[in-house]
This record gives sequence, structure tokens and C-alpha cells, in this order.
Amino acid sequence: MALGDLMASRLVHSPSQSPAAPSAPLPNHHHSHVTDGPPAVNGPEHRNGLEADEEKPAPVAYLPQVVVLCEQRHEALNEAAAAAAGPSTSGLVSKWRPKDRMKTGCVALVVCLNISVDPPDVIKISPCARMECWIDPFSMAPTKALESIGKTLHSQYERWQPKARYKLQLDPTVEEVKKLCNTCRKYARSERVLFHYNGHGVPKPTANGEIWVFNKSYTQYIPLPITDLDSWLKTPSIYVFDCSAAGIIVKAFLERLDWSSSSSASSLKDCILLAACEAHQTLPQSAEFPADVFTACLTTPIKMALHWFCKRSLLRGSLDHSLIVQIPGRQNDRKTLLGELNWIFTAITDTIAWNVLPHDLFQRLFRQDLLVASLFRNFLLAERIMRSANCSPISFPLLPPTHQHHMWDAWDMAAEICLSKLPQLIADPNAEFQPSPFFTEQLTAFEVWLDHGSEEKKPPEQLPIVLQVLLSQSHRFRALVLLGRFLDMGPWAVDLALSVGIFPYVLKLLQTSAMELRQILVFIWTKILSLDKSCQVDLVKDGGHAYFIRFLDSLDAYPEQRAMAAFVLAVIVDGHRKGQEACINAGLIDVCLRHLQPENPHDAQSEPLLLQWLCLCLGKLWEDFPEAQLLGLQSNAPEIVIYLLSEPQPEVRASAVFALGNLLDMGSSSLNGADDDSDDDEKVKGEINVVRSLLQVSSDGSPLVRSEVAIALTRFALGHNKHLKSIAAEYWKPQTNSLLKSLPSLANISNPSNVYSSNSILQGSSGLTSHIGPVLRVGSDSSATGRDGRISTSSPIATTSIMHGSPQSDDSSQHSDSGILLRENASNGGLSSTRSKPVSGIYSQFISTMCSVAKDPYPRIATIGRRALSLIGVEQVVMKHTRFNSGGAHQGETSAPPSNFGMARSSSWFDMNSGNFSMAFRTPPVSPPQHDYLTGLRRVCSMEFRPHLMNSPEGLADPLLSSAAAPSNAELSILPQSTIYNWSCGHFSRPLLTGSDDNEDAKARREERERLALDCIAKCQHSSACKMTSQIASWDTRFELGTKAALLMPFSPIVVAADENEQIRVWNYDDALPVNSFENHKWSDRGLSKLLLINELDESLLLAASSDGNVRIWKNFTQKGGQKLVTAFSSVQGHRAAGCSIVIDWQPQSGYLYASGDMSAILVWDLDKEQLLSTIQASADSAISAMSASQVRSGHFAAGFADASVRIFDVRTPDRLVYMARPHAPRTEKVVGIGFQPGFDPYKIVSASQAGDIQFLDVRRAAEPYLTIEAHRGSLTALAVHRHAPVVASGSAKQMIKVFSLEGEQLTIIRYQPSFMGQRIGSVNCLSFHPYKSLLAAGAGDNALVSIYAEENYK
Repeated sequence: MALGDLMASRLVHSPSQSPAAPSAPLPNHHHSHVTDGPPAVNGPEHRNGLEADEEKPAPVAYLPQVVVLCEQRHEALNEAAAAAAGPSTSGLVSKWRPKDRMKTGCVALVVCLNISVDPPDVIKISPCARMECWIDPFSMAPTKALESIGKTLHSQYERWQPKARYKLQLDPTVEEVKKLCNTCRKYARSERVLFHYNGHGVPKPTANGEIWVFNKSYTQYIPLPITDLDSWLKTPSIYVFDCSAAGIIVKAFLERLDWSSSSSASSLKDCILLAACEAHQTLPQSAEFPADVFTACLTTPIKMALHWFCKRSLLRGSLDHSLIVQIPGRQNDRKTLLGELNWIFTAITDTIAWNVLPHDLFQRLFRQDLLVASLFRNFLLAERIMRSANCSPISFPLLPPTHQHHMWDAWDMAAEICLSKLPQLIADPNAEFQPSPFFTEQLTAFEVWLDHGSEEKKPPEQLPIVLQVLLSQSHRFRALVLLGRFLDMGPWAVDLALSVGIFPYVLKLLQTSAMELRQILVFIWTKILSLDKSCQVDLVKDGGHAYFIRFLDSLDAYPEQRAMAAFVLAVIVDGHRKGQEACINAGLIDVCLRHLQPENPHDAQSEPLLLQWLCLCLGKLWEDFPEAQLLGLQSNAPEIVIYLLSEPQPEVRASAVFALGNLLDMGSSSLNGADDDSDDDEKVKGEINVVRSLLQVSSDGSPLVRSEVAIALTRFALGHNKHLKSIAAEYWKPQTNSLLKSLPSLANISNPSNVYSSNSILQGSSGLTSHIGPVLRVGSDSSATGRDGRISTSSPIATTSIMHGSPQSDDSSQHSDSGILLRENASNGGLSSTRSKPVSGIYSQFISTMCSVAKDPYPRIATIGRRALSLIGVEQVVMKHTRFNSGGAHQGETSAPPSNFGMARSSSWFDMNSGNFSMAFRTPPVSPPQHDYLTGLRRVCSMEFRPHLMNSPEGLADPLLSSAAAPSNAELSILPQSTIYNWSCGHFSRPLLTGSDDNEDAKARREERERLALDCIAKCQHSSACKMTSQIASWDTRFELGTKAALLMPFSPIVVAADENEQIRVWNYDDALPVNSFENHKWSDRGLSKLLLINELDESLLLAASSDGNVRIWKNFTQKGGQKLVTAFSSVQGHRAAGCSIVIDWQPQSGYLYASGDMSAILVWDLDKEQLLSTIQASADSAISAMSASQVRSGHFAAGFADASVRIFDVRTPDRLVYMARPHAPRTEKVVGIGFQPGFDPYKIVSASQAGDIQFLDVRRAAEPYLTIEAHRGSLTALAVHRHAPVVASGSAKQMIKVFSLEGEQLTIIRYQPSFMGQRIGSVNCLSFHPYKSLLAAGAGDNALVSIYAEENYK
């Protein structure tokens, strides 16, 4: 299977596809015949469940299919989680890098053979092993033989390390050995020295650890203490002792090391010993072995292995031993027999070592030094061969036994195949070389492991072989694909592969131009870099970045794969100046910008993952790199990236904000009047343009996006600190006139020259008007208040008149961009030089937006907003809840007006505690404090007014008012960290090629729930009269303010209720036990509008809408204390007029949330995209008081107004309004409840007005109702319409609930029983039916009871 297909079929889907969405093709609501266009008044009659009994049960199409808000981004959005997701630079990853590469620079060969004279302690057998270096010493004159053996030994070692310097001493004296050692160490400097000792012509080493050499006249054996040898050679060194009883030397060495380890522990580390046998053993004398069998294994392993195997093979009868010497080919040419055997041998010994040795020992012996690695591979062979002769080679560091490892069987097989081919190959030198099946078979074994293996199981043995296979062109592609699959299993797999030594191979492969390898190489590098960021250095050093830039720029690759290339480049430039420079020189900015623009403007945008990573890559490229920022501004980046701020995927929008935020230079001298060259003006214009676009998305529906906006704006606050401070100072100076002049411009955020379509322009803003109120009550005696920390109530400024005017009505708001005169006060000694510079009204918009951000419903974002405000000297000061009447308060101290946001100019953000005020946020907590807080505020004097503060004993010098333009370290550390980049990196460290098993469970659960739902719906539709007469549960919620909203869960006996104080409580009505209880938020502004259930067939989420328009969505709300905030946003975006609760409804078919209230517009949110879809002008003078979304038609909803009119809207039609009527005329009381009738008829609605009448309308027939029920006289407070059963219920302020059939027949009347004190129980506040069963929950206003009613036969 070609990798392109593999990746295409198995690469992760775009993030916009919900992981839990069912994979079956779903009916498309937009095109099914029932939902076609606006309802035609005289169109064809549609049958529905009410007209015909034989109607089939509801089709699955009407069960909600859209699953929202369950993407990865909704798990948890905070710095810690994001940082954990990003590539690491320490921890798991750093271990795989060889600590320090070493090489053996010098080799000392000492051969003591003294041919023809046997040492006294050796008794030889006959025939006896004679060969030394495959030469028979007795086949020529002794001196010639010695020289010849020496030369051969030299050449055998040279094959393993050609670049080392070799020194040879034959039958030497102690002096000669000393000189040799000193010369070698001098030459090698800090590199390793190898000392090879052949002691076949001298006695065994002594018990004291001495080896023998000769005197000058060869009349005596002279002992040479190992300690001397060690002191001459020093470390790092490696010794090979080929003599009998070599174990004695190792033992002596270890004793010396123990003894000296107190002085230097490192010498132990850098000394490696290989010895031919243990202390009590003699070398094998059998003639089937060479005399120097240990040396033969270490230096000519293939020849030795084949010789040994020949005698044991089944082919031994037919094999001619002399052929082994004639194996054709070269050892380093893998396309020849000898080369291939050598390659297989390397792979097998590497594999045995990797599977048997501890991780760090493998790194040290097999990956640090080429010669040491070769010797240790060959040492494994020596152990296997010599143990067959009852001789055990030993080493230091000690290795576990490997001679019986099953991989040797694979070697025997390869050797046998080779030997069987030999005679034919030698007979016909031109015969075609057939490669061994070894590597293909091993790759298959690896593939089998991939199909069944996991992190918990034993790691795959074949990993080192896969590494070897990368060397071969014929197997390379398959090996890389399998390697990619392995790396995809998780960070543990990447770590294993790196520790095996894959890194240099895949780095080298970036120099190939093979097209078929590109995709898989990019995938592999994605996996490596998602674990270990430190590889960025190697990539830039080797010019690897160019490979990825070319791939990113190629249109023939899949967008997901190009997104991976963008990710790799983003990691290369992340915090790495050399990487940033290299990528800019290679033209990365242009490549990214080119691909961010669609080929032609009408095209749908490309793969969101690619757009996301192009933006993140640009952001990282510009981060803290002014030259790159300037290049970005010059290449028109802002305009291109701003276009993405309206993309449907929140991840793309957040990444675009991240890129734009990094175009803002924090340390910029721009706007500081430092240098006014044209370059700088360009920069200023660009930055202002960027900030203006960011201000516009500050009320995006996704917290991911808003938090990036808040962070980017905080950067702006840092860079433009002085001006923002002086503007803030202008506002909060006690001259009323300047305040009156400048306030209106704060409110106007919507900027007509905007890139967005009209629906995303803010409809005006909450502006400062609502936030500034309390601040203006600050006293004018600045020095006293600042010192004391109390609010002086003297001389409040009379500003109420301007505070309550609507910002839009003010003329000057249209000209806010014409510029305000700023005063810039630079304290210089005691002198203050005042300069004026006209600057765009962007600063005032900025302050206004930041005040909104500081009240964001998502806690982390509000924290960032407060931090940004504190940077420009506007501080929120939090005051503990104190009872002022208890006498604890001082005279002259007042509590602030109950706004959530007190502000004060502050001389420093390191404010001291004083009075009742707790410390101002220095590093604000991630979530607001746990207690009930009143927010107080204080005016703190600023340095402009008290220049002597600099030298004051408190030392409260304000770091932000210093005249230096560059931000100080203290400020940079307070800067909130952007999370989108690290969080997005997490995507690549998760498996990309396999679907997760969770989806199966989710699918099964969903199918089960669909079945249950359809059964219940069928029952509901066929029940003739739902008489809700039996009360099956009554729950005292203990809410102080009565129950405001109640909600029955569809598949569990659970009811959720909430009160005006936004306390949410969850109760199990079967067991009558509380399940959970939590606060919707910690702000002081409280009031609840509605509770809704989202994703009811899947992991259900609870939507709690506050009356100020903020929507918070919770998951795990039925676990005690387990509730988690999934998302939160303001659903009305600053439209709300004070004092009126918003109305809101959710349409599961489309994933839309409709929000409105006492305002002229209805906002339609797409919760899947977390984006404002459109703003519908409600075209009524009165407010919307009730709203209901159609269960059948996507995009249809009905609204009831305060003037008793009813309208139906369709989001998809151009004029939006499809029906209008006044069913309640002549009465004009507001519509309290509205709903589409049960069943699947999209044309019939029910509307109930406060006057007490319930009207039934058929949209197709006329504007007049076809049925009217006078339910309650003048006191109707609630209406509930069942989704499927033919019933509606109404509640009144007079403690009464009535249930009617759709024909108008009153089925049940429920009177609340008088309580036991005899008082009547309060009005019915909320009614809600179970989505699929005949159950009704009712909540009362005055007491906190929630009652649940069912039919008599309810089980």
C-alpha cells in the first residue's frame, strides 16, 4: 500500500469533525422534503403524528445528530496542560542523546609470542591450535612470522577504525611498552586509546595482576604491573587481553578502580576491559579454533563465525572450508555476499545488545564510539563461540549472558543460506546476487508486532534491525512506513526509537531527493519533534529546514501532511534565533502567506489543520524577533491573516490571533517618539491595524480564541505602556470636562472600515459606561487616598447623566478615530516635560475592550484582562465581604457600588496591603477567589503627581513608568503565556494513524440511547391522555430565592435545578438523594435565565445562561464535585440593556443557540464552530420575551414579544422573518411562553401570554389562532410544550398548574397543597417536560420546592 494511500486513509481527520459523531450517513435536514424553504401558506398539507394513528414512529432524523463542544480544545485550557502538551526539552527525551560522542584516536598493539619457545606454564596438546591472525607461525621463519602476524593484526583492526593511528610493539620490553603507552596518550589527547595485548608466548598473568613482557635479550620474562599500564595510558581507554587467565587482570583492574574511585569516579566510567577468559580458565587449544580465537572473533567476526558454524552445520559434509576465505564481495558493500553477511551480523548483534542491556549501558557501549561498538558486537560472538569450548570471555562493564539468545538462530539461518550459495557463486563470478530474505522477514515480524503490540507489552525486538534496514534503498520505504506506525503509538515509542539510534539516519535522509519518501519522512519528523524540541538545532545545522519548506510549498501533498511540515518548521523556529534566521532567509514567510490565501476567493478554505499550523508557524517565526516582525508587516501579513479571524474552526481563529499578536513588538519604541523614520511609521500603522482587528474578535464565542486575544492585547499594553497610562490618567483625573469629552470615544469599538461581513461587527459595545461608574466616585484628594487605601467620599463627580446615556447615541462616537491629544509626562528629576502627539483613538478602544475582557465569563481570560489593566495602571482591588454596620469600618470608608469591577489608578502593581483591602493582583489567581467578594476600589497616587516617590523609603518605584522603552524582566515574567501553540502541538503527539477505541463505546452508547428514545417517543405519541396526576417526587432544593429553572435528564432519574443566585443543584428523584451542587460563577452580578441540555444522546453538557447574557457550559455536572467548565461566552455581546433577562434556546438539529432579550437583535450562535453565525434584526419595537427553536426544521425558531406579537424566523432565508401574527390581540401583555407543537409538524405553534390565554396557531392557514384556551386569568407565568406527547402545561402565579391536550381539553389541574403552616405556596416559576417521557417538573418561586408529576401508572 503506497504511503500516500496509507496516510490519506489513516491520517487524522480534520479537527472540525467531531470524534463522537456517528459514522453512518445522516439524513440531511437542509434538503429533506419536510424542511424545504419557508412554510408556504397554501402549500401541500403534510401529514403528522397527530392526524393519523398509523403514522410510523419518529424517524431518526429528528433525534439530534449534531454533537458539539466535545473536541480536544474543551478538555482543559490552561498553561500547565498546554505546556505539558508541547514538545519537551528535558525529561523523557534528553536521555536518548549520546552524552558525548567519542572516538578512539590511537591503537597500541602489543604482541608477545616469542615464536618457537613455549612459556613454562603451558602444556600443549597435539594437534594444537596454532593460527595467529589466520597465519600459521611455523610456516615461515619466526621473525618473519612475527612481523607478518603484527601487520595482519594491524590491518584487521584498521578495518574497524581506519582513521586511528596505530602503534605496534612485537615481543617488547617494559621500557618499550611504557614509551608506546606515553606516545599513544600524547597523540590521542582526550580521545580513547585501545591497548591490545596478545600474551600467548608468555606465562599467565600473576595473582597480583601483572602481565609479562621480555627483557632485552629474551632470557627472562619481566612482569609489568597493571597499575603502571593504567598510569601511562590514563583514560579514556579500552583494553583487550587475549591470554589465559585474563580474568585475573580484570579483577586487579577493578580493585585498582575501587581503590582510586574515591579520587576520581570518572576514570571508572571511561575504562573498558575485554578479556578472553575467566581467572581460572585457559584458552581453548583444540585445533578447530585458531590460537587467538578471542582476537579472531573481535577483529574478523564473519570469517570466525562461518568457520565455527561450518563444523556444526548440516551442510558440513558437502562444504569445502577453503571456500570461506573466497566469499566474494567487500565487507562495506551491502550488495555483495560478504557485505550482506556483515550487515546481517551487525543487525543481529545490535538487536541482541539492545534487547538485553540496560538502556544507558547500550548507549555507552554501542552508540558512543564506533570502534567500541564494533568490538562489543564482536564480543557477543566471542562469548557464543568460546563458551562452546568451555571458556567464558568477560568484560567490564559486565554484560549479561547472550550466547543463547534466540536471534543467533536467525544468524545461523543466514549463514547457512550464504554457505549453500557459495560454491555456485565462486564457480560463476557473474552469477546474479540474490539478496537474503533476512531483512524482509524481520520487517514482517515488526509489522506483526505493530498489529498487536502496545506500550504495556514487551518492546519490539526488531527495532535495531529496522534501523539497519534504513541503510538499504530497496527496503527503506517499507521500513520508514513501519517506523512511522511505531512512532505513532505514543511518546514512549518515539523515545525507544531515538534511544536505538534512529536520529542520525533520519537526519541524513533529509538530504535525499526521493519523492516517495517525503511524506513519511515529514511524518516521522513530526513525531520526533512533538516529543523533543531540542532536535531543532541539528535540523538547522544540517539545513534540514529547507526540506520542510519545500514540502510545505508543494501542492501535490495532502494538506494534513503539509500541516505536519508547518508544525516541524514551527518547532524549528520556536525560541531558536538561528532557526528563525535560517527560515526567513529560505523564504518561509512568503510560503506561509501564499498558502494562507485560497487559490481564488470563492474557494472554500483549505484544510483547517494546515491553516492553523501556517499561522502558528508564522507566529513563532515573528516571536520576539523585531526584524521578522517588520518583514511580516512589509509583506502585508496582517491583511492576509486577519481574513482568517472569521474562519469556522476556533483553532484556526486562535492561531491567527497568535500570529497577529506576535507581530506586535513589545519592546518597540514605536509611538514613543524616539525615532520618526518612515520605517517606524509603517510599523505603527501596521500595529494599529492589527490591534484594531484583535479588538474586534475580543468577544469570539470560543475561550481558546478570546484568551489568545487577551494575551496579544496584553503584549500591546506592554509595548505601548506610557500612552495607555496617560490615556487612563486622562480618564481618571478629577476634571469633569476632560472626562466628559473623552468618554464617548471609549464606547465605540465597531469600526466601519472592517474586514468582516456585517454580522461579525460588534453591534456597539458594552463600552466603559457600565464599568467606569464606580471609578468616577473616587475622591479628588489624591495623595490621601493613595496612602491610606480608603475611598474618600468627598466631592463625588456628578457623572450619572453621561453614564447612562447609550454610547451609540452620542455623536462624537462616530469620530473616535480622529485622534485625541495625549499628554505624555516623563518624570525627569523633578521636571516634567510635556509633549503632545495625536494618536488614533485605538487606545481608548483598547481600555474599553480590556474592561470587558476583565469580566469575561471564562475565569482564565478574566485574569489575563485584569493583568493587562494592571499593566496600564488600572487596578482591580478586591475587598473581603465585611459587614459595615458591625462597627468594624472606619469613618469615611464606603463600600463600592455593587459593580463587579472596581478600578483604581495605581502607582505600582506591587501594591501593599492597607485597610480592608487585600493585595491587588500581582500574579492573579487562575480562577477567582473562593469567597463572596465585594469589589472595592481605590485611587492610588501616580508618579506624575508625586515625583519624590522614587526616593521614598518604601521604594515603590513603578517599573512601568520608567522611561525605558524595553520591557523589564519583571514585566515579561508577568506576561501571561499563550497556550495555543503548545496546546496544538499535543495533537501531533497523539496517535494520528489509528482511530481511538473510545469512539466505539460512544457509538454503542449513542445507539442504545437512540433506541430508548425512539421507544419512549412511540409510547408518548400513542398515549391518548397524559393526565399528570401523580406526584412522584418532591425535592426541597433549599434555594433562598426559590427555583428559577429546572431540567429533567433524558436517560437517568435526575433533575437539575437552579435559582436566581446561580446555585445549580442536581438531585436523583428515584433515590431522593442529592447528586451535586455548585455555583455557576463567582462574580457578584447574579441572575439566571435558563438551563438547557446539550448533546443529550451523547456525553450530555449543561448550559446555564445567566441573565446578563453570559453562557457557561458544564460537563460531568452529575458527578459530585466533578463539574468542569467546558466553555463560556457572552451570548449577547454587549447588546443587553440593563435590567432585563435574556431569553435563549438551543436547537439540537442544527447546533445553533439563539439569544435575545430586551434588545433589537437576535444573535444566532453556531456552537460547533463557537462563532456568531448571524445577527437577525427582530424588527420590533418591543423586547423578545420568549423563544423556542423548532425540533424539526434546522434554522427555524419562534419568538414571542413583550407587545404580545409572535414571529417565526428562518436563519436560512434572506429576509429571515417568515411569519408574523398577533394571536393575543386585543390584549398586549407579554408572551410568557412559546413552542412548536408536539410531534413533527413544523407549522403549528403554541403561544401563551401573561394575560392567561394560550393560543394555538397554524402558520399555513392564517394569522388567527384556530384554538384558544383561557387557562389562567391574568396570571400565567410559565408554559411547557412536550416534544412528543400531545400535551401542553401552564403554570400561574396562583399556585396552579394545568395540563391541556392539543384539542384544548383540560386533562389535569394540579393545585399546590397548602404548606403545613397554612401559607399558600408561591407562583409557579418554571415548568419543563421530560424530553421523551410523560414527566413534568415544576419549580416554585417563593419556596424552593421542585415537584415531579407523572401519569398514574408511572413505574
